[in-house]
Amino acid sequence: MQVYTDGSKCEKCVGSGAVVFIRKEIAAQIKLILDIRFSNNQAEQLAIIKALEAIESINTTDKSASTATVITDSRITLDSSQNANNHAYLIEEIRKRISTLEVSDWKI
Repeated sequence: MQVYTDGSKCEKCVGSGAVVFIRKEIAAQIKLILDIRFSNNQAEQLAIIKALEAIESINTTDKSASTATVITDSRITLDSSQNANNHAYLIEEIRKRISTLEVSDWKI
């Protein structure tokens, strides 16, 4: 399974989205329009959270399908999630969702 996430901010809008692929087929597609107060980084982080939620809702008995690769262009989010001193709400939510998936035998 591959998951692509992105967040975007322009002068008048902020958006967030994710697509989940299973064997090159779209299994889930998420599009969000966010409040202008969201930063681009927050939009990216929310896209990852929503993608992890989508993965959690996918029922599969195929063990090869219980591995997901999350692809993002947000270096800040990746670095923040690995920094144990970063306790920002969205970063903590990403960690929590990954942990929940791993307990359910997912490899993220």
